[in-house]
Formats: sequence, C-alpha cells, structure tokens
Amino acid sequence: MIEKTLITTHGKLRVKIPSQLNEVTLGQMMALQDSPQLGDLDAISILSGVPVTDLRSVRDANDFMQFADAVLSLSHQIKYLYNSDEIPKKLTVEIDQKPVTVNVINNLSVEPAGAFMAARDVIADEITEHVKIYGEDNWKDYFNPSLTACCKVLAFYFYCLATGNVYDEYAASAFTETIKKIRVTEALPIAKHFFMSYPNLSKPRTGFWHRLLQFWRKGRAFNPSKSLNTSTP
Repeated sequence: MIEKTLITTHGKLRVKIPSQLNEVTLGQMMALQDSPQLGDLDAISILSGVPVTDLRSVRDANDFMQFADAVLSLSHQIKYLYNSDEIPKKLTVEIDQKPVTVNVINNLSVEPAGAFMAARDVIADEITEHVKIYGEDNWKDYFNPSLTACCKVLAFYFYCLATGNVYDEYAASAFTETIKKIRVTEALPIAKHFFMSYPNLSKPRTGFWHRLLQFWRKGRAFNPSKSLNTSTP
C-alpha cells in the first residue's frame, strides 16, 4: 500500500491505495470497469475508499502524482494475472465478520442443482450478448465476460461452501457483496476457469480479459499526463 497525508482546504487527509495487485479487491476492479467516464479522482476514490468530494479539497494537485505511478504499476501487473491459469487451492471469505477458509476443488463443479442452473444462466446470458455482436461463428474469438458476471458465478459457486447453508437463490445472489471483498488475484483465475471450460466452453484465441486490458491501456483509470500535469507551457 502507498499512504500519504495530503493538505486540504480544511485540514489533512490520509489517503492509502494499493501498490500491488494482490491488495486490490474484485469489487474495486468491478467499479473501475463499470465506470464509463472515469477520471483521476474517481480512480483514486475507488482504490482508496476516500470520497471524491474529500479528494477535491486537496490544495495541490501534484500531491496525487505518487498515486499515478501506483495505478500505472497495477496496469502492468494485471496483464500477467489474466494470462495465468493457476487456480488457488484455498479461499478465505468473511462470514458474519469472521474469516472462513474453503477449499477450491479442482473440477469446480457447481452444486447443488439450483446453483448450477443459476451459474449456467449467467454464462449463457454473456454468450448471448457476444453472439449478438460477433455472430454465432465468431463469438468465441472475442468472448470477454464482464467482471459483474464473474462475480455472480463465484457467488453461486461459493455460497453453500462458505456459509454451510442450504442453497437459496436470493441469498446466493446477495452473496456477491462478500465475493467483491475477495482479492482480485484469487477471484479472477477461478472465474476465468468457469467461463473458459465450464460448461464445456472452448478457450478463445484472443486474450480472455482483453476488455479490461484495453481499459487500463487507454488510461481511463489514470492519465497523469493529461489531468495531473499542472505545469504551464
């Protein structure tokens, strides 16, 4: 983590953002992906949890430059995660404010039947949208499921394993709030496995997480050269 105390118009503000990808949660990554017009302060707010209104009160915009370097570093780290097929053996989630560790079984079969059908529907909906855009013959080449869909599938998969409860569709859907707190380095490889090989999906030729890589490369999350350059010509 990178921490810095910033001087504001009304005092001081402590800001802390991740510097390593294993410090970023799935929920934070979802928020970055789902924001269509993401500005510098929006990105810092998502990664730090500090409201944008508080960040706007910082006196010197140059104080944000250190955070720009951290975000750019994350953009380089993430491409290696998306190319990884390594699935974690265990996963820890928070249930009733207590950590619960569950085993991640190798075949990732979805149980019970209700969870299987719910996960199948999420995957089918993502495929349908891609077929509409790219056609039935080419959709696999461009298949890039959203992180929101990935989060839903993981919620259906882990709900019974983590809580020990009987499957309930509404409770499992609400379990996405717990899944969002999982580290992105743990969540994405598992979700990637579902969408690439379950149920019986062939591996696309293009990068699986191409959409989010484009998001970082285009500098939507942070573009210090445009927004944070306060020097005068």
